[in-house]
Amino acid sequence: MTQSAAEPVAQVSKTIDAPADKVWETLTSTDPAEKFFMGATVDSDFQVGSPITFKGDYEGKSFEDKGQILEARPQRRLSFSHFSASSGQPETPDNYHTVTFELQPEGDATRVTLTQANLTGGISAADRLHKAQYEKNWSGVLEGLSKAVGH
Repeated sequence: MTQSAAEPVAQVSKTIDAPADKVWETLTSTDPAEKFFMGATVDSDFQVGSPITFKGDYEGKSFEDKGQILEARPQRRLSFSHFSASSGQPETPDNYHTVTFELQPEGDATRVTLTQANLTGGISAADRLHKAQYEKNWSGVLEGLSKAVGH
């Protein structure tokens, strides 16, 4: 299962002052993930088909999000499905998102583009309503990833 050309719900980019191999290593290591995934503990082996979970506290509320690794191309692309029970939505395919990190080398740096799309395509009314919040959250993830890489 790979992400289709669905309309993005949210998309943010950041150039990180590190080569793609270092960004990939940091992105797929569960050790520093708390530093950039909004304080969440991330658990996955980052192999296609494997589960991925995010556990932590956000704005004073505990959460446990989950998904599955959809694509893992080292130093290029990491994509996973994502469902958050804290969304208040039922756990159905329509309420899962696909989160994709695209890594594009730019000299000694790496341009990371993070895209969130609805797993089934299209954008729901709830997604449109929360787009700015999603982009704010994902921008924070990219900023944290940049710091975790060590730059």
